[in-house]
Amino acid sequence: MPPSNRLFDDLARLMTDAAGAAQGVRREAETVVKGQVERLVRDLDIASREELDVLRDLVTGLRAQNEALAARVAALEARAGTAPGGPGAAGLSEVV
Repeated sequence: MPPSNRLFDDLARLMTDAAGAAQGVRREAETVVKGQVERLVRDLDIASREELDVLRDLVTGLRAQNEALAARVAALEARAGTAPGGPGAAGLSEVV
């Protein structure tokens, strides 16, 4: 039986080496694919997460400013006694 055990040991060693080689090939393929995807994303000029966060903050600030200005215009129109699109609105547009 000793020759049979040596055959099984050699076969097990061969399978272990093959599994290690397969893992190395898998890691290398993942590295290549990851590099290609990163290059593709850079070439597409896609915005980064940080850029989107800055843009979201900017839009939020501008929206608040727009609402404040709309309220200010409404208050000025109420004080002037004109409604938007009303008879006094033409006079205001000529002043602006």
